[in-house]
Amino acid sequence: MGTVKSIPDVTLICGICAQQEDQIKRVLDTICPSLGPVQQSSQPFAFDHTDYYADEMGRSLIKLFVSFKNRIDPVRLPDIKLYTNAIEQRFAAQGKRTVNLDPGYIEIPKLVLATTKNFSHRIYIGKGIFGDVQLYWRQGKFIGNPWTYPDYLEPENIDFFTAVRNQLIFSRTEHD
Repeated sequence: MGTVKSIPDVTLICGICAQQEDQIKRVLDTICPSLGPVQQSSQPFAFDHTDYYADEMGRSLIKLFVSFKNRIDPVRLPDIKLYTNAIEQRFAAQGKRTVNLDPGYIEIPKLVLATTKNFSHRIYIGKGIFGDVQLYWRQGKFIGNPWTYPDYLEPENIDFFTAVRNQLIFSRTEHD
């Protein structure tokens, strides 16, 4: 029988996708009072990996990833996803989203995203939200799954997620 252990806090991350960088800045100004200050940010990149959002948000989208300084208990992820969904609605125009927020977390062995959509590889984590392991750590690097979103596999983004993971490791050893 395994021994139940406490789960260490994780690093909250969020993908933010919009038409313009000033929209992303306004979203960050809105969410940071609740989620905490940004610790690291990726470079904005053209989000041209899918047409999934084209009808709702238009084309020529940009995206970036941020990590937050405040660590969270992973059980908070469903509440955070509900919060970011409400922020998406707040920024909507004519009933269509103008921003897309994808919260998740990085812990030492993996990157987990929150989603409202069920699928065979997703685990229910409460409040209508599912957890989706996008990346896992193996042999010194993040590896994708067959279902991993293409933008999460871009080398620059893998580097960003690795830097976030390294910061998490550093902060844990610093406090031990």
